[in-house]
Amino acid sequence: MYKRPQEIVHRLPLPQGNQLIGVVTKALGASNFAVMCSDKKERTCIIPGRLKRRFWIKEGDTVLVVPWETQGDTRADIVWRYSIQDKSKLREKGFEVPE
Repeated sequence: MYKRPQEIVHRLPLPQGNQLIGVVTKALGASNFAVMCSDKKERTCIIPGRLKRRFWIKEGDTVLVVPWETQGDTRADIVWRYSIQDKSKLREKGFEVPE
């Protein structure tokens, strides 16, 4: 008997504490990206080593970033990449998603 594939549901990580939503504006190479964050600051963001092979990022992707404790206005870590469907869910929940 044929079974219907079940929809895959994942928890949508929302920004908490000092985390920000941003959009990748430029790939700088070597896991570095220029990201325009929701606080209107552009930061140079990196993908930490433990996450490098988990997701691929390209220009225009919406990401969740954590600013560094030092150089927090200019540097950050990318901790999650949102899908296209996640963007609309974030807007529904009232989060500002930069374009």
